[in-house]
Amino acid sequence: MEHNDRCAEEEVDGDSCGSSTAGSPEMDRNPSPPPDEDETEAGEEADAIGETVYSKHWIFSTLTRLIQMVTDQEGGLSDSFMELTDDLEEDLCKVWDMAMDKDVAVFLQEFKAPDILLGVIAKSRSPRLTEICVGILGNMACFHDTCVSLSQNSDLCAVLLLLLGDNDPPTLLETCRLLLTCMSQPDVAPLWLERIRQQPAVCSSLCFIMSSSTNVDLLVKVGELVDKLFDEDEEMMKSWVSTPPSDSDPNKDTQQGVASSLLEAATQLRSESPEALEVYLHSLQLLTTVGEGMQALVSDGACGHAVWTFVCKIVCEDLCQADDPPLILQEQKALLAPALALLSSLHSSLQTDISSELLGSLIRILHFNTECRQSRTAANSESKEEKQAEDEQLKALVETTAEFLSGVLMELNKDLLSAIVKEGHLTERSCVSAIGNLVPQHITAVQHLVGLLSEVEPKLADIIKKDFSISSNVSS
Repeated sequence: MEHNDRCAEEEVDGDSCGSSTAGSPEMDRNPSPPPDEDETEAGEEADAIGETVYSKHWIFSTLTRLIQMVTDQEGGLSDSFMELTDDLEEDLCKVWDMAMDKDVAVFLQEFKAPDILLGVIAKSRSPRLTEICVGILGNMACFHDTCVSLSQNSDLCAVLLLLLGDNDPPTLLETCRLLLTCMSQPDVAPLWLERIRQQPAVCSSLCFIMSSSTNVDLLVKVGELVDKLFDEDEEMMKSWVSTPPSDSDPNKDTQQGVASSLLEAATQLRSESPEALEVYLHSLQLLTTVGEGMQALVSDGACGHAVWTFVCKIVCEDLCQADDPPLILQEQKALLAPALALLSSLHSSLQTDISSELLGSLIRILHFNTECRQSRTAANSESKEEKQAEDEQLKALVETTAEFLSGVLMELNKDLLSAIVKEGHLTERSCVSAIGNLVPQHITAVQHLVGLLSEVEPKLADIIKKDFSISSNVSS
């Protein structure tokens, strides 16, 4: 232990100084024997936290120094930030790391560390100190029992929700991480949802972050939190998209709506962290599942057309390109599924035009899916269990794509069909693959396509009729 080693050194130095002092009285007893090795080990074991080598006394000493610093600051007249010394900051960061150990987290809980940290956060004028304190609590919340205990502390929870209005990105990041961790515990998630519902400022704070921050890590974590909240509480989502900013909201004049804020953050992340787009696309897609959310997207002056344009660019320019291998679907399915579900819903409401690039992407996704299935079958690489338990996410993507494509095909005209043939989006191979994913559920859309092909590409139309036994007596 660092503390025990230092104490031992101090005792040795003291003995040395005492024995070398001139004129010291003659000793009237024999010197004390050295401490028994077993007693030393027993003392160290008593000081250890659980099964770890971490020292209870060292943590106690560190938190005591923290309390003393805050007390001194509170008693002073200065309005400047707390002076967090390098030594204390380093030791508090060690506690932060140590709190990732379950035994340490339980010890900190028993030691009333959350109450101490709450007091420090409430009085702190040092962003770094606040960040560290929230970070320690966040690590403690990673364990079920300590998470439950923290979540039952109403004063602590109220302060944490208020911190979402802070202007320090690292503090906001740790606060969102802590809230997301607690929301991931089924036992306490309802408690947090109720508190958040009672705090309208939470919505405005999160929207302000999404619409104004350029901190990638913070945007990722806020997106995960919003997505989790929408996924868990549909009524909260409805309320957030339909309630205007409060008159008391300090950001009222610049406050964007939920949908616009999600779009702003997603636009920022497209170039900085494309893989983080999933939660934002999913949140936007969730909005389309309720009337209030759809209204927030497609009403006059709403951002629905901007969302459509943005997501089309992602699908057509960033994902599932013509020179990608078919297996790219496995890597990109988490992004493609919400993106296409979102586009499909917006297309129905906004009656947007379909570009040849988007139509080509829909065909390519179904073609790649067929190629992947054929490759697995040829390699015989799947066990019976794997074949029976089809990838649910990929299955959802294929179903969404097929549903969207069938609707688009029903609106298809000869000019657009000629364009996708000319641009290479529709070849014999990709057409057969796509139609194989459409029949028999979407036979009407296929018949409409075949009717148009009979005029634009008669040979391809004959191949489709033969391969899928589609009647030639169809209306073009």
